[in-house]
Amino acid sequence: MNQAVIHLHPPGRLAALVGNPNAGKTALFNRLTGSRQKVANYAGVTIERKEGRLTLASGKTVRVLDLPGTYSLHPRSPDERITCQVLQGNAAGEKRPDLVVCVVDATNLRRGLRLVLGVRRMGLPCVVALNMADLAASRGMHVDADALARELGVPVVSTVAVRSDGDAPLRDLLERPEIWKGLPAGPPLPPDAENELPDHQAVRGILARLGLDHAMPHFASDRIDRVVLHPVVGPLLLAALLFLMFQAVFAWAEGPKALIEAGTGWAGRLAGSALPEGPLRSFVVDGLIAGVGGVVVFLPQILILFFFILVLEESGYLPRAAFLLDRLMGGVGLSGRSFIPLLSSFACAIPGIMATRTIANPRDRLVTILIAPLMTCSARLPVYALLIGAFIPQRRVGPGLELQGLVLFALYVAGILGSLGVAWALKRTTAHGQVRALMMELPTYHRPHVRNVALGLWQRTVIFLRRVGSIILLLTVILWLLASFPAAPPGATGAAIEYSLAGMLGHGLSVLLAPIGFNWQISIALVPGLAAREVTVSALGTVYALSASGKADAAQALAPILAHGWSLATGLSLMAWFVFAPQCMATLATVKRETGGWKWALVMAGYLFALAYVASFLTYRVALMLGWG
Repeated sequence: MNQAVIHLHPPGRLAALVGNPNAGKTALFNRLTGSRQKVANYAGVTIERKEGRLTLASGKTVRVLDLPGTYSLHPRSPDERITCQVLQGNAAGEKRPDLVVCVVDATNLRRGLRLVLGVRRMGLPCVVALNMADLAASRGMHVDADALARELGVPVVSTVAVRSDGDAPLRDLLERPEIWKGLPAGPPLPPDAENELPDHQAVRGILARLGLDHAMPHFASDRIDRVVLHPVVGPLLLAALLFLMFQAVFAWAEGPKALIEAGTGWAGRLAGSALPEGPLRSFVVDGLIAGVGGVVVFLPQILILFFFILVLEESGYLPRAAFLLDRLMGGVGLSGRSFIPLLSSFACAIPGIMATRTIANPRDRLVTILIAPLMTCSARLPVYALLIGAFIPQRRVGPGLELQGLVLFALYVAGILGSLGVAWALKRTTAHGQVRALMMELPTYHRPHVRNVALGLWQRTVIFLRRVGSIILLLTVILWLLASFPAAPPGATGAAIEYSLAGMLGHGLSVLLAPIGFNWQISIALVPGLAAREVTVSALGTVYALSASGKADAAQALAPILAHGWSLATGLSLMAWFVFAPQCMATLATVKRETGGWKWALVMAGYLFALAYVASFLTYRVALMLGWG
């Protein structure tokens, strides 16, 4: 039976930004639309088409698409396929662009112009934004935009996307009605994706006629790379940077955390004194403040972690880190190209999994998806911070070294080693005879832009607070209801929560989890933690606040309560659980979407549950043998 499919497109003209990775395309998109998309100095940031609106000086509105970076119109990976589908008019729910803006790195014309020729050949209206023109000029490359326009047969303007007015020439160009008219189609693309010799020759001729056929090396980047990419110094420098990052998460966060804790404690005492004894007071103090406040306090540590990641992204260091780790990752059947998606998973597994679209090899992409959740995402940081603060003393173990930071670093390393172990096991069964060579661009170093770093931190703050105000708040309310009803029977000797629905659930699960040292309170907290990792902290805050008969300061005193009520063996076992703990429902849904079904999402959930249980069991039993029970 044939079915008609009708796509309704928003009115107005549609312009698509197309360019190579690292050409500054997303930065230009942000400048044009006022959007706040992520900007970074490495390939794979734009992993989906993103839309914004540009209002021109004339009052006309243009829809702008930011498409994933691509080197050619012969897609070799899923993200490049998205770009080609949009340009060909084959993307579901999206019409063919009315105009293509080819964003070309002015410091690397040889690579960018090949893509322009391919887009020009498709017959779409096309203009060229010669981005990073300031960097080209600083290196002695003077590109004549008018001469280049005559060579290409399309309008060319110079832009500097990182400047406040750097998009003005492109805005003025988009006002001209003639640029929206179609161009005559060029000769068809060769059927063989590798047969692009005509374009190579055409670009070589253009550069020769413009006097730009000699490559201009960036000597500063070359000098830095002699140290950063040194086979001995390079890995040591990378390890030192990661170590500093995890030390700073604890050392720098103490002041902001103290302020948030003081504010939360004040709110709890104020609400406790203002509300009469009863369910409403319990809901506000024990549910909202104890639960949500216990999560918000870890925001400074999350932002410190993201600060380091953003600076490394902005500087151009991350591709170098991928290069340094290529040999290590090759030993487990992957290439260094998997490094950036895995690093993104330290922020959140969802963008990390989506970033695997830059990996052309289907087997490597699937393995990277399966191990991405083993990277310690920021949602687990509040749990680690709570447990480390409760069970690991704040003690210096050397110059500038904190014991708590060392433990946090060890937990992150454990997740990394676990992922490498899983990848190695899959290599033994699925990667026989495969040889992988890493081919990726090393961009020139850039001084991190304060605006981009601040924007990234603001985005992370908004995302975190939205989760606190939506998912975490909702689950906290649900948990409070389950933990408060039914009420304790007359003559009950234990806390009321033990007789509630949550208490019954916790006691039931504790039978399964007792061998790894988890009590019924932990068992309760793990259930809502399946929706979002941070909820485990708010759940513990709610459970212990109710267990403490409505004590207003229970949320602030959670760490001392855990230290007093749990053994060190239990605390270490729970840390081990969260190294391998199955991911949230949103992550599993993302895996289902990226792999085309529930099969691999269920495989991921199953093997992570098994690893978490085994790791916690071994940790707990070894701790008991050492007398830490």
